[in-house]
Amino acid sequence: QVQLVESGGGLVQPGGSLSLSCAASGIFVSIYTMAWYRQAPGKQRELIATITTGSTTTYVDSVKGRFTISRDNAKNTVFLQMNSLKPEDTAVYYCNANRGSAYGQIYWGQGTQVTVSS
Repeated sequence: QVQLVESGGGLVQPGGSLSLSCAASGIFVSIYTMAWYRQAPGKQRELIATITTGSTTTYVDSVKGRFTISRDNAKNTVFLQMNSLKPEDTAVYYCNANRGSAYGQIYWGQGTQVTVSS
């Protein structure tokens, strides 16, 4: 059984930092493209950061320079370091694992709430 378990969300003031974790079981994150998505109230789910099996990272423009995605294969965990947080970063953050269209293996975590407010 595959599980992706996010943690690290919470309430933070604007300008603050949070570090999210996504602990995987049942799969090896090293062979999946891992990603973080977020969904704000009333909005569609948005892809914000990815890390490929070759450790290439990509970011949506709104988080470039502020967020960093990383992966620890030994811990089978993916991280999202979020700095200089803004109120518009408030959303539920989801971890995603995608092995590619040839395999059709896509998994989601349950999400963790991040609220940026003073």
